[in-house]
Amino acid sequence: MRVLRTVVLMAGALVLAGCGVSGDPAEREVKMNMQEAAVRADEILDGTFAAIKPPVNWTHGQSTEGNCDVQRRRAVMTIISKERRGSFLGVIERYWESQGYKQLSVNDSDIPAMYYRTPDEFNVRVLVGSNGQAFFEVATPCVNVSKVSPPKAETVGPNYAGKRIPFPDVKSDFWSAKSSPTSRT
Repeated sequence: MRVLRTVVLMAGALVLAGCGVSGDPAEREVKMNMQEAAVRADEILDGTFAAIKPPVNWTHGQSTEGNCDVQRRRAVMTIISKERRGSFLGVIERYWESQGYKQLSVNDSDIPAMYYRTPDEFNVRVLVGSNGQAFFEVATPCVNVSKVSPPKAETVGPNYAGKRIPFPDVKSDFWSAKSSPTSRT
């Protein structure tokens, strides 16, 4: 229960942080609208998933729109074993840092998570649940209000958008393995 409460609080902080310092686009020059921000969030997720080698199966999670921000989510359907979670998070951490993202927080509990901010003020998060399912979220900064279209990226595996996402069910010779990866020299 304590871990769930921590996850909920941290997720709430991520969403709130997505609105920037004041949350009011009138207080700063905003150069994009919610649709453009959603497209940028999708690009962040696309780049992140392209960096994961070997690739994983994933589905769209729920996209939500606030008063001036958008959240895009994806769930990994490939089982990430406890033995490979550190490697999985390491791949993501190295990619995000190579893109200039700044680390905001790390949760090293049974449900590990990393929180980063992009140079253009998008907040990104990855969380790996106890059943080995990774969840990604990108929260946009506060931008000009507009209509928002659903994500266009094709999922790898079944698309559960608008439905309850099941536990991960795809086994990977690498990501689901019950041994630590060996170092390559």
